Amino acid sequence: MLYQRVSKGLFPPEDSGELDATTEAAQGTSFDEMSRLQGRLATILTKDPCIASFTSALGGGGTAGATNQGNLWLTLKPPTERPSADECVESITRHASGIPGMELFLQNPPSIRIGGRNSKALYQYTLQGPDIESLYRNSLRLLDTLQKVPLLTDVTSDLLNRNPEVTVHIDRAKAAPFGLTPAAIENALAEAYNAQQVSTIYTAVNEYWVVLEVLPQDQSSPLDLNKLYINGTHGEVVPLADVAELEPTFGPAAINHSGQLPSVTISFNIPPNGDLGAATAVVERVAHGTMPPEITMGFSGQAQAFQASVQNLGVLLVITVFVIYIILGILYESFIHPITILTALPFATCGALFALWVTGVELDVYGYVGLIMLIGLVKKNAIMMIDFAVEAERNEHLTPEQSIVKACSVRFRPIMMTTVAALASTLPIAIGVGSSAASRRPLGIVVVGGLAFSQVVTLYVTPVFYTYLDDLQAWLGRMFSRLPWSESTDPVPVAGD
Repeated sequence: MLYQRVSKGLFPPEDSGELDATTEAAQGTSFDEMSRLQGRLATILTKDPCIASFTSALGGGGTAGATNQGNLWLTLKPPTERPSADECVESITRHASGIPGMELFLQNPPSIRIGGRNSKALYQYTLQGPDIESLYRNSLRLLDTLQKVPLLTDVTSDLLNRNPEVTVHIDRAKAAPFGLTPAAIENALAEAYNAQQVSTIYTAVNEYWVVLEVLPQDQSSPLDLNKLYINGTHGEVVPLADVAELEPTFGPAAINHSGQLPSVTISFNIPPNGDLGAATAVVERVAHGTMPPEITMGFSGQAQAFQASVQNLGVLLVITVFVIYIILGILYESFIHPITILTALPFATCGALFALWVTGVELDVYGYVGLIMLIGLVKKNAIMMIDFAVEAERNEHLTPEQSIVKACSVRFRPIMMTTVAALASTLPIAIGVGSSAASRRPLGIVVVGGLAFSQVVTLYVTPVFYTYLDDLQAWLGRMFSRLPWSESTDPVPVAGD
């Protein structure tokens, strides 16, 4: 029950003093318009009390042709002059949200970033399919559904399929009398709008490229294509509108791929103190209930690493306990006494999870490391008691009850000394003392909570388990002694004796 209630994550957020941001305007926004919008945002960021400096860049950040996107890298002021990084994210987002026509996606990057896929949020869910139309249509439907889920924030995608375009349909019959071929018309369009280098001017100290294109003021609207004239082979100048039909359409600015298939990546964040485990479960459940079977789905980047870590670390804990059982079985030459020692582990785990739940801290990779550390710290209490009780039972011929009571009395002082020492050394980590306090705090809380709870409980519970399991061992011994192959038989007489 505690494991289900505790929030789960991959890496805790750290205040590194740096933030990453992505800006996005409507698809088809020109470079000049995007520069104007980014300039307005820069003016707001300059006045923000949390920011010391920032770098701004326009472009898709890896998405070819995405002139409607930009990137920002923010450097925050020293921690003593501002609130925490997460609070700065909320403050900056609130101040910068008033720019019409532009969205800002701000994130506090983790200390360890997994996955090379660029996205506007930390966690990604990738869709793949052979049919692009079906992929785009269903991904938009999933995006709309996930944007209504309260466990997720900043839900967006890398789908850019509504970029305004103009399709030029060449009328060959009208172009033929002027000696115009489709290739000639294409070359004229390329020379007018593709900014091609046609020559080089050499001087004594430098060289200059000669770039051919129409004037910038004649490139601001699709209607400007009607002003374009093409030289015919007979010396006449032919308007483009006379030999071609212009059709406004929409098309993709870029077609992203994962492997060999077209893909759409939906990215999302979780709110402060959110549960990444619950968020990924909701995304997976909604996606499987929305997507058709021909679309392949799966988490990528940070979210994929989180799912793998949850599965692998659970298996790692089981393997750790099994290895400990084997080693203790060899040391005590018994199958029962190792179980007595391991009975302290469930109580320690309950204390650790309860401490995480009370403090509202996620169970992440560092928390799992703390659980593995806790196994070694807690079982030493039971080892100190069981080891003494077994020796007293064998050498002094005491009953199990007498031996374990004597073991608790004699070993109480060293048990308390080692536990208090471990608690005192781990408590500053749990409180959050140090420069990397955010990352180490789950480890400290797990160790302190597990040690404190198990220390109180195991001193009373472990002796009870010892007596009952000792009786079980004696009963099993009597049962095995009654089996046919364990009974002694007289030697069979042989002829000639």
